[in-house]
Order: sequence, then structure tokens, then C-alpha cells
Amino acid sequence: MKMDRPGRPNPLSKGEIFEVLRNQRRRYVLQFLKQDDRPVELGDLAQQVAAWEYETTLEGVTPEQRKRVYTTLQQTHLPKMDTAGILRFDSDDGVIEPTDRTSDLNVYLEIVPGREFAWRELYLSLGAIGCALVAALWLGIYPLTMLSELAWAGLLSVTITATAAAHIYYERNMRVGHGDEPPELSYGR
Repeated sequence: MKMDRPGRPNPLSKGEIFEVLRNQRRRYVLQFLKQDDRPVELGDLAQQVAAWEYETTLEGVTPEQRKRVYTTLQQTHLPKMDTAGILRFDSDDGVIEPTDRTSDLNVYLEIVPGREFAWRELYLSLGAIGCALVAALWLGIYPLTMLSELAWAGLLSVTITATAAAHIYYERNMRVGHGDEPPELSYGR
């Protein structure tokens, strides 16, 4: 891992981050690490990732499923993430530890499903409505003049505040490490 100054790694480029995180199994690894934020055993990690992949409980994972996940984590995914500095993987004792970079990846891991509500378009629409309302009130267009300018300003402020609160609530539920399972699995349930 390259260092930009003593003891501090160079930031990863977006290309490097997306290369590492394009695989769902590696995203599941980060979900698991973020839940406990402590070193974990490869066996425990493999069991949980297999449960998520096969949409079953920890107890419902078959030995074959666990072994398949364990092997690819050990041979492919964890070494790749270790090389990038996203986590530390000691293949001798099978321990995986989060690093500072593990928590830095949140912005890249937010789930943006295909049918997501377009918040930016909603905010743009609210802004356009607010501008149109100001223009209509300035020109004295009826029936908008039936309410006072202060009442309109209050209504618009409450609408924007409620929209922002709904957006924050929604986004918090879509973050990695928020719940017991990855957002990819919980979205749409």
C-alpha cells in the first residue's frame, strides 16, 4: 500500500474502490465488519455471508455453502481487500480486521436501487414551486392572494422540512452497517 506521508495511506481512487466493491460478496464482508467493528474469524464471516447469499439463517447454511464462500473469501476476496488496505487479513490465523479505510467507504456503499425515489428531482420541484409562488404573490394572482404571504412561506417551509426529514430517515435505512443484513437484501421487503 502506497503512503502519502509516514503512516498514512494514499487515498484510493474511485476506480480502485469500485473495482474492489463491484463484487457482492466483498460488500457483504464490509457489512459484517461494520456491524461489530472488531476483528472477526474467517469461519464466522463465511457463515454469515453464506446465510445472506442463500437467504437463510445461520443455522440453515449447509456445509457445502459455507465451504464455497469460505474458500473464495480466503483465496480471492479478502486478499484483494487487504491489498487495497480496506481491511487487514491474516491468512495464517484467519482473522479479518477493519481499518480506517473500512469506514471511509460508506459513500460508495449506499444502495441506489433502480426504483429509488429521485430526491434531487423532488427538491428541484419544490424550489421551482417556491419561485413560482413568490412570483405569483408578487404579481397578486388570485386565488393565491387569499392566504397571506407569511402563511405561504410557512407552508413552503414546513413542506421542505418534512421532505428533508423523510429523506434523512430513508437514507439512514439504506446505509451499510445499519441493520442486521446488507441493504441489498432488505430493500424492497
